[in-house]
Amino acid sequence: MSGNRQKIPRTIRAKLEDARVARLATLDAKLRPHIVPVCFAYDGKVFYTAIDQKPKRVTPERLTRLRNILVVPQVALLIDQYDEDWTRLWYILIRGKAKLIPIRAHKERAWVLRELRAKYPQYAGKMLPDDAPIIRITPNRTAFWASSRKLGASLP
Repeated sequence: MSGNRQKIPRTIRAKLEDARVARLATLDAKLRPHIVPVCFAYDGKVFYTAIDQKPKRVTPERLTRLRNILVVPQVALLIDQYDEDWTRLWYILIRGKAKLIPIRAHKERAWVLRELRAKYPQYAGKMLPDDAPIIRITPNRTAFWASSRKLGASLP
C-alpha cells in the first residue's frame, strides 16, 4: 500500500519498534544518491536519526548525508527485515523531507536522545552526546509490504 501521509498499520508499527537499522538515502546537488545505515527512532508521525560518536573520516558537519540534506532535503528511509524464511520478510519505505533539528529545540531533542539511548544501549554512554546533530524525517509518502497476509499489507 502506498499514498500521501498514509497511516502506518499497527502491525508494521510494531515491527518498527523491533527494527534495529534503517538505510538513509540522500541526494547531492547533482542528484547523485548516497545511502548509509542508521539507527533511528519513530514517534508515530516522524522518524529521527542522530550523528553519533563512532569514528568517522570527517567531522560531523562535513558528513555527506548532512551536506546533502542541506542542499536537497528530499530523502528516503528504508527499514526492512530479511530472513531465509521468506514468510517473515517485510519492509517500509518512507519518502519525505529531512531537516536538522536546531540545538534550541530542547524538548524535541531531549525526547529523541532519550528514545535513541533507550533503544540502543551503545548510546547510553558518551557515544551520543547531547549536542549531537539530529535529523528529523517527515514522511510525504509511505510504502510497505509484508509477506504474511495477516499483516494486511501488500506490495506498493
